[in-house]
Amino acid sequence: MLAAFAFVPTAHCPPITARCYNPGMAVSGRGKSIAFFITLGACLVALAIALNVGWILLNAREVALLVFGIIFFLLIITGLVLNTTFLIREIRRNEQHDAFINAVTHELKTPLASIRLYLETLKKRELPEEKRQEFYDVMLADSDRLLQTVELVLRAGQSGQRRRKLNFRKIDIGELVRECVDLTRLRYNLGPAAVSFAESLNGERPQVKADPEELRAAISNLLDNAVKYSVKEVEVSVEVTVVDGKQVRVRIADRGIGIPAAQLRRIFRRFYRVPGRMMSRIKGTGLGLFIVRSVIEKHGGRVFAESEGRGRGSRFTIQLPRL
Repeated sequence: MLAAFAFVPTAHCPPITARCYNPGMAVSGRGKSIAFFITLGACLVALAIALNVGWILLNAREVALLVFGIIFFLLIITGLVLNTTFLIREIRRNEQHDAFINAVTHELKTPLASIRLYLETLKKRELPEEKRQEFYDVMLADSDRLLQTVELVLRAGQSGQRRRKLNFRKIDIGELVRECVDLTRLRYNLGPAAVSFAESLNGERPQVKADPEELRAAISNLLDNAVKYSVKEVEVSVEVTVVDGKQVRVRIADRGIGIPAAQLRRIFRRFYRVPGRMMSRIKGTGLGLFIVRSVIEKHGGRVFAESEGRGRGSRFTIQLPRL
């Protein structure tokens, strides 16, 4: 299946006629807007402080006026801070939405362009049966990629619905993780050495109460990221461990590009992607880790990331209550 992904003749792909999006210009413009609002807020705060100090000096003997002046001063400062904070958050949120739309557009257009190219080739030329089958495999792989993108967006919308009911039942967490590992190997054409799997269960088969489809999607997202963000050679290790009598842990570690320490908590936000040239080369929607966190929290567990910095890999740990 991976060979199908790799075989995309980009030299003859039809041009994409959509409006060009330049994220660098967008970020620069929003950075100037943020700087403007911060400067404006600081100037207004300084002006308010100056006016309040003048008020205190002029009315030092009038206790009532002095008290009212201080109260109004605090209210003005609070309003300015809240207003500036709100504006900055809205600017950053719009920036994330634009980046998300750009990423999803790319994830949809690329396989569509590839499928169209192969269909046109099959229609216009007589090809050997072996080549036709190869083209069919490519188109099926691109269709799977389209389906995964659509499912990711739909699942992100469902994750935001707190009242959505999950189909909980008892499952063997070790077996479910093993299935996800096998699927990842098949999807990316990897061997057991590339994605290793181990269990440390002390002879037990721990069970958790979970929605198998939701939990499978969360673990598969982490495995896909581990493979996708591996720089040269894929080397991913997956381990299922019984922490104590109440918890079971799933840890997925890779030796990829790593995550800066300042970004470890932010990566689970909706639409958020770690800035940087290396990160921007790898396409994504910024929804995968948000979905992982939402699913795990609905199962009463927690997920967190660890990394020693750029180029030193990362580790994602899921902890779930066991039955």
